[in-house]
Formats: sequence, C-alpha cells, structure tokens
Amino acid sequence: MAQQLDVPIHEYESDGQAANCSQGTVMGLKTDGDGFLAVRSGPGSNYRKLGEVHNGDRLTIFEGRDGWYGIAVPGGQIDQADVCQRVGPRRQISGRGLGWVHGNWVGNIIP
Repeated sequence: MAQQLDVPIHEYESDGQAANCSQGTVMGLKTDGDGFLAVRSGPGSNYRKLGEVHNGDRLTIFEGRDGWYGIAVPGGQIDQADVCQRVGPRRQISGRGLGWVHGNWVGNIIP
C-alpha cells in the first residue's frame, strides 16, 4: 500500500504529557460480509481504496476526522523516526501503509 493519499494524515501536537497517537484494533466486521475494512486515500467512502485490514489487525491512529481515522496499517513504515514519541507541533506523517478507515470498526483504542 504505497499509493498517494488524497487527504494527508497529521500527528497531533504534543507537549510530552498527552499521547499524540493511539493504537486500535479492527473489530466487528461480519464474517458473512466482505470480511475486510477498506483503507482509503481520504476520510470518506468516496475516496480511492488503497488496501484492506481485517478483524484483529492493530492500527496506529494519528488523527480523527468526521468518524474516520488516519492510520498506519500493520507493517506500515513511517518516515518520521520519532512518530508517537516526540514533543512538538502538529505535523504531516509520511510513509508506506498509511490511509483512512471508518471508526465504526475500530475499537480497543489505547492512547
């Protein structure tokens, strides 16, 4: 999943006290349905599908927008070495394995 995002993903500003990203688990997908959650190029079903995640997959969540999460998929590679650990202003995240998923199927979120 190395395609270009239509809507960039940002990591929240951090003062070193609060988490600037979270972890979540894909859950609740019906086994008799599609069996996957589409990873899209922006926060909406009208954006291009970049890939798929499945029940049990752990995601890194960077931001939320209108019920959608900007995420990194398992095995994705982020260009910023200090992602989720740095102190500083909001910044755009780049790398491979990034996308947007609908929050209805992401649970067990840990900051």
